[in-house]
Amino acid sequence: MRLAGAFLPGMANVLNNDKQQQVIALGRLGWSLRRIEKETGVRRETAGAYLRDAGIEVRPPGRWGRAPKPANEVTTDPLTSTEPVPKPKAANEVTTDPGELEHSHCKPFRDVIAEAVGRGRNAVGIYQHLVDEHGFSHSYQSVKRYVRALRGSPSKEAHPIIVTSAGEEAQVDYGEGPMVRHPETGKYRRTRLFVMTLGFSRKSVRLLTWKSSSEIWAQLHEEAFRRLGGVPKTVVLDNLKEGVLTPDVYEPELNPLYRDVLKHYGSVPLPCRVRHPNRKGKVESGVGHAQRTPLVGMRFDSLEAGQTYLDSWESRWADTRIHGTTKRQVSVMFAEERPLLLPLPAEPFRYYRYGPRTVHLDGCVEVDGAFYMAPPGNVSRQLQVQWDALHVRLVDPDTHKLLREHLRQKRGGYRFEPEDRPAKTPSSTVSLLARAERAGKSIGRLCSEIHQREPIGGVRRILGVLSLAKKHGVPSVEDACAAAMELGMPHYRFVRRYVERRAPPALSLKQVDELIRPLAHYRDLIDHITNPKETT
Repeated sequence: MRLAGAFLPGMANVLNNDKQQQVIALGRLGWSLRRIEKETGVRRETAGAYLRDAGIEVRPPGRWGRAPKPANEVTTDPLTSTEPVPKPKAANEVTTDPGELEHSHCKPFRDVIAEAVGRGRNAVGIYQHLVDEHGFSHSYQSVKRYVRALRGSPSKEAHPIIVTSAGEEAQVDYGEGPMVRHPETGKYRRTRLFVMTLGFSRKSVRLLTWKSSSEIWAQLHEEAFRRLGGVPKTVVLDNLKEGVLTPDVYEPELNPLYRDVLKHYGSVPLPCRVRHPNRKGKVESGVGHAQRTPLVGMRFDSLEAGQTYLDSWESRWADTRIHGTTKRQVSVMFAEERPLLLPLPAEPFRYYRYGPRTVHLDGCVEVDGAFYMAPPGNVSRQLQVQWDALHVRLVDPDTHKLLREHLRQKRGGYRFEPEDRPAKTPSSTVSLLARAERAGKSIGRLCSEIHQREPIGGVRRILGVLSLAKKHGVPSVEDACAAAMELGMPHYRFVRRYVERRAPPALSLKQVDELIRPLAHYRDLIDHITNPKETT
């Protein structure tokens, strides 16, 4: 007998002397390890180690419902025997030995379970299906043992556990969703499964979507925050393009839209190292849990039907389960974590489009045909521009500092801040106005009026008026400018339309004039010169 408190190699717990004697006494009475654990609270692995150390035979796992092995049965030593050793069963191989399955409560549902095992569904999903669809009233352990008898249980590897405080962290990732009938084509198409998992309580939000983009990725985060009723302080994500433009361990370049969405909600993104998925193992487990349990082999006629089914499973089974790592109910832990999440902002994020724009020689950038003034000193520089239905923002690409925010203008319009207007007229603009004065009196008056109304953007319109004079002639443009000033319409567009409508029609080769001989005369002359004998 081993001394009390002695350490047993490979044992997770060391029992005191009274508990050791209790376990050994129950083992001698022939109790199973499962019954000993239920009675004493000692884990089966620990109790089995003490019984084996005391020389008490322990029934091996996987032999429930079968007669014990006879004492005189000869066991073949795999190290010394020359007989071939049978191969273990594959994970999806269904056994036909009825001895292992004879006394189980799951025997009436054998066909249902075997069909689910063939589709790759795990024991949890099969148990939940039996309870919901067939009124199964026995324990999950009964289904687990039955499924283990139908197929071998795969070995599991140990992984480190990352412990986080309540409200501190959430992990996000994409996975493959179920097959759903597409509303446009009518064919089944694979969806994408978005999962956000809180690091403390393991509470998950699972959402289905057809496709992904920067805006959809951010909108899924917003929907997850609303469903959780709060925002975690940090969000751990993979290096997908919707969130990270350039991966880097120390200073990754984030997608600006995703960065601003999380900033609006008060959360900080933390991208993982490249090819280092274990950092977000909790959400990886959440994705796999949904794929193996409720969604495997499922098809839905609409995305809404699939989301409804997934939400029902989430509240009925996922939130009420005892988590394998924390050994606590997920909903109970989430009730502790929810008050520690950051509060939601008063209004949702305003989404925008973005892209690089080059500052032209007039100091403006162009967005949808309108022009917006940048601060002085940025000519020929490329700025990051963000725009929505109301505003256009110019952002420094290096410091991410907001340089200017303008109201949206219609096509052809200009927008600038008063401090960006030059104190005096540039010399190039002065020479341009002098050139218009030399072209014609009305042309000079109209160009001066354009410059007074639009000191910055008017330069392009003045160049347009001078271009019309070069193309259609100064007299035509002079008349057009005089009409524009008389009608109070000193605009380049008015002058252009006036000139184009009053321009004389182009000459045509089909015109007949007295000075132009018919082409037949030239034909006869050419024939006479080339063939003089025939003509005579």
